[in-house]
Amino acid sequence: MHHLHRKKLFSLLDDEESAVVYMKGAELMYRYDTDYEFPFRQESNFWYLTGVNEPDFHLILDLKNQDYHLFAPNRDAQYAVWHGRVKSKEQLQEEYQPDHLHYEAKLPQVLKELAPEKIYCIEEEQAEFIEQFERELPIDLDTLDNAITHCRVFKTDWELDQMREAARVNNIAHEAVLEALEPGKYEHEMKAVFDYHQIKNGLMQDAYNGIFAAGENSAILHYVENNREIKDGDLFLIDAGYECNGYASDFTRTYPANGAFTNSQAEIYEAVLEAQKQVIDAAKPEAKMEDLHILAARVMMQGLKDANIVKGSIDDLMEEDIFALFFPHGLGHFLGLDTHDVGGYPKGVERIERPGIKYLRMRRTLQPGMVLTIEPGLYFVPALLKPALEDDKASKFLNASKLNDMMDFGGVRIEDNIIVTEDGCENMTTVPKERDEIEEVMAG
Repeated sequence: MHHLHRKKLFSLLDDEESAVVYMKGAELMYRYDTDYEFPFRQESNFWYLTGVNEPDFHLILDLKNQDYHLFAPNRDAQYAVWHGRVKSKEQLQEEYQPDHLHYEAKLPQVLKELAPEKIYCIEEEQAEFIEQFERELPIDLDTLDNAITHCRVFKTDWELDQMREAARVNNIAHEAVLEALEPGKYEHEMKAVFDYHQIKNGLMQDAYNGIFAAGENSAILHYVENNREIKDGDLFLIDAGYECNGYASDFTRTYPANGAFTNSQAEIYEAVLEAQKQVIDAAKPEAKMEDLHILAARVMMQGLKDANIVKGSIDDLMEEDIFALFFPHGLGHFLGLDTHDVGGYPKGVERIERPGIKYLRMRRTLQPGMVLTIEPGLYFVPALLKPALEDDKASKFLNASKLNDMMDFGGVRIEDNIIVTEDGCENMTTVPKERDEIEEVMAG
């Protein structure tokens, strides 16, 4: 399948002049100056083009002949002692199927033989590396990044299959957490349950630092401590996923720790759930992500108004950006080889400088083949709400007496992963999210 990825890229870099693409794969990383070795994970663009998930490789793409040159490190016996078997050149050829396989020492010679008139690189450090061999050649640092980003935004069938498998296992792991959740356990115990089921099902690499947040921690958007005891009456928010062959899953669910939503928890939860449902129904080709964000915000403001937390017309609540006090992040993001995948802002598209929506990670018109998350949320963050209650303009839209009692409420987020299809979308997330389904599972 990586041959198809290269073919897509060749089609976008169809230069008449002689030019090459140079890219370097990732190296092993260590913790500071120790020999503690982090688990290796290939740089995403290199993985996309090669399928190589091992360190110290390079590639050159010859645009004139559309040839793929892969350069492998020449491992010695000492490497085998510490890191395992050294693959032969024949094994590397069979596994990765480049048009030409070389050891890395031949890189300068191959570059000289190709005699390009230009080199495309994806970032400055790699440009500086290759420049030492061809000092006089112009190096283009813009074109390749834009081209490979475009390729990665639109997933091939093979890529979608990897994402469906990541989602399948993620559904299993999330449901296991739902079944195991109860007061008295710790956040990290829920993480242990989640990780166990991912690894048991063959996925070894987490896609990002998972969030396992109870009580007021559920209002922290990138909470990672995961060390608090889960208490009776808490909401518990889990935002976590693993990768399949590099392709990420990313789900979020919010549960009542004791198995039953309180009235106030139910009001907030239903507002978020209704927003997510309406957005998923509207997520189809030609829909604009910023419009979907505003739709979610309007639905959630209606829910907060029904709960007597905010007051005034929905139009005024939106016009005065009151929604951003409770929904301070973007509705969703692209998903793929990175959790926050590339391509959210094409060249020339700027962020909307407005509270809340300015943090939207993608501002695109949806098209078939895109994969993204839909994750509306409502949060009660004292650092946002207390100043708003003291602000003459904002405070008239807020029910101060009710909000002051909800400063430790935490937050609710519900996140599904969808594939945009020709006439709508395919939802890869099946973890229960209806209140009655959640409470039924937690009841045993």
